[in-house]
Amino acid sequence: MTVPSLRPRLLLVEDDPDLSQMLAELLDEEGYAVTAVRDGQAGLHRGLVDEWDVLVVDRGLPGIEGVDLVTRLRSRGMAAPVLFLTARGTVADRVEGLDAGAQDYVVKPFDVEEVLARLRAMLRPLGGAAGELVVGSRRLVVGEQRLVGDDGEVMLSGREARLLEVLARRPTRVFTRDELLDAAFDNADTLGAVDTYVYYLRRKLGKSVIDTVHGVGYRLGASS
Repeated sequence: MTVPSLRPRLLLVEDDPDLSQMLAELLDEEGYAVTAVRDGQAGLHRGLVDEWDVLVVDRGLPGIEGVDLVTRLRSRGMAAPVLFLTARGTVADRVEGLDAGAQDYVVKPFDVEEVLARLRAMLRPLGGAAGELVVGSRRLVVGEQRLVGDDGEVMLSGREARLLEVLARRPTRVFTRDELLDAAFDNADTLGAVDTYVYYLRRKLGKSVIDTVHGVGYRLGASS
């Protein structure tokens, strides 16, 4: 069974209505689930109340300026990667944006293909070779149902591996049980199967491998 590709959740904070609409349409066509807001206050609210896979933030925002917005989000635990869009292209401006917690920086006017490529790079799992996903101090070898690390190798069942792969591909995202059921299990399974296999993975790999977010669902453990 191939793990379905869940649409990455993207928060776009851009005050130019034409640019915002254009980007939202392009990103939707590229497979992102886009939510667009047009000022920093709305960006702060949505950034904190919802879970995101990536943010695209303009620097020159009304309400709360872009760097201040990202600084506030980071200080309150928002971990999703951030791409800044800006007309300010000096080295000092780029350093300020990166120091605020952004992962990348694109200067206007920009080529849309470059923005899309940078987003793909930001969402690509870090630290592993091709065909591997990072799970704490171990690496999940995709398609082989095994975890490898300095402490040896752990074999997983097919369902355990599929569930862990879905979580590891979006390590900062909280998945609902419905999303995990759709992505990692057969149609005949019920929501209880998700909880059962979370239990199996914790028994094999330690309780910290998967975090429970009460009232929402599960995500890869921050210290797995």
